[in-house]
Amino acid sequence: MPPTTPADADDWHGEEVLAVLAPGQGAQKPGMLTDWLELPGAEPFFREAGTIAGADLLTLGTTGDAEAIKDTAVTQPLVVAMSLFVARELQALPEPGAPVDRGLVIAGHSVGELTAAALAGVLTVEEAITLTAARGRAMAAACAQTPTGMSAVLGGDPDEVLAAIDKHGLTPANLNGGGQVVAAGALDGLEALKADPPAKARVVPLSVAGAFHTDHMASARRELEGLVAGLHPADPSRQLLSNADGQAVGTGAQALARLVSQVTSPVRFDACLATMRELGVTTAVELPPAGALAGLAKREWKGAGIDVLAVNGPADLDRVRELLGGTA
Repeated sequence: MPPTTPADADDWHGEEVLAVLAPGQGAQKPGMLTDWLELPGAEPFFREAGTIAGADLLTLGTTGDAEAIKDTAVTQPLVVAMSLFVARELQALPEPGAPVDRGLVIAGHSVGELTAAALAGVLTVEEAITLTAARGRAMAAACAQTPTGMSAVLGGDPDEVLAAIDKHGLTPANLNGGGQVVAAGALDGLEALKADPPAKARVVPLSVAGAFHTDHMASARRELEGLVAGLHPADPSRQLLSNADGQAVGTGAQALARLVSQVTSPVRFDACLATMRELGVTTAVELPPAGALAGLAKREWKGAGIDVLAVNGPADLDRVRELLGGTA
C-alpha cells in the first residue's frame, strides 16, 4: 500500500484533530524521571524497561549527569521509555486491533519514531524499547568507527544554508522546520562551516557522538535490517507520519522499513509539520522529555492558530487526557 497523503484525509477537516509528538535524542535532561516516579507503577516500569534495554534507566534518569545520559547507547532507550511511560499514563497507547482513530496524528523525531510506532499500534511497548536499545548500541558502534559530528544551522536563507552545507562536504541530516537545519559529517567540514556560516545564520555544534542519519551509520542500518526481519508489525491504527517525507505510512511493514532506512537518511520533520498543518491539526502535544519539538512547531506554525503543549510534569496530565478523550 502506498503512503497515505493528506488528500486521502479530506474527511478529517472540520473535526478536532490532535497531534502527538515524540521527541528524539538530544531532548534528555538530568533528573528527567524524578518527578514522574511519584506516579504509581513508574518505578517498576523503568526497571523493566532497563532490563529490556540492558541499561539502568532508572538510575540514569534520576541521578545521571549530563555526561552520563548523552551516551547514544543509553540515551535512546531512556528517551523512548520515558515517552512511552507518559503515553501509558495518558491512556494513549492503542489496544491491539483497535479501529483507526482519525482524530489523532502521530509523529516522532528520529529515534522518537520508535515511540510513535508504539503509539500507532505498529509495535508493542516491549518491541519498541528492545529495538531502540539495539539501534542505540549499533549507532554508538558506528560512531566509534570514524570521528564525525553534527551542528545545527539556525536561521539564514534555506537555499543558502543547504548550499553552504554541501560546499563543506556535509549532509543536511535533519531538516527540522522552524528555521533549523542540522549538518552532519566530518569534523573538519563542520569546523569550516562554523568559521564561514551562511548569511544571517548561526552554527551551533551539537553534543552528539557522530553523524547520525548519514552514510556513516551504514553498519547500524545493516544490523537493524536483521533485527526487524523477525518482527510482525501491525498496521497503524492512527495516522503515523514518517520522517522520510512527512507522509503517513500505510502498513506496519512499511513503517518498519522506514525506521531502518531512517538511520542513514535525513529526518524531514519539517515535512511532518507541514502535513500536520494540512491535515487541520488544532492542537499538538509533545511527550516528555518535552520542549524541543514544541519549540520547532511554534516557530513553524506561527500565526496558524494551532495550540502547542509540552508535557513537562505530572501536573499536565489531566489536561492532555481531556484532549485525548475528545479525539476518539
